[in-house]
Amino acid sequence: VQLQASGGGLVQAGGSLRLSCAASGSRFSFNRMAWYRQFPGKLRELVAVRTDTGITNFARSVTGRVTISRDNAKNTVSLQLDSLEPEDTAVYYCNAANFESGRWVDYWGRGTQVTVSS
Repeated sequence: VQLQASGGGLVQAGGSLRLSCAASGSRFSFNRMAWYRQFPGKLRELVAVRTDTGITNFARSVTGRVTISRDNAKNTVSLQLDSLEPEDTAVYYCNAANFESGRWVDYWGRGTQVTVSS
């Protein structure tokens, strides 16, 4: 399984970005697809997740500013980031996961840098 993310870049505060991720190598949709981010020197943290049944969850810091969507048939997931703040500057990672044999099996894409200027 490979995840290919795109859409990062530099944006001014208050602007928007859309991150996209396509998963290849799996014939079936993933139980979860998500976006994480990592600040320098910090652990990776969840931004938003969407299950294959449509359940979503968001980090409190982005609630109301972020939309996550996915196409189960195509195994793609997108993250719409609005009203961006300099504090959103981080490397964003696409994640896909399946619950197999009692545990989560995670797949990760390479990170994409999002930089928000003030």
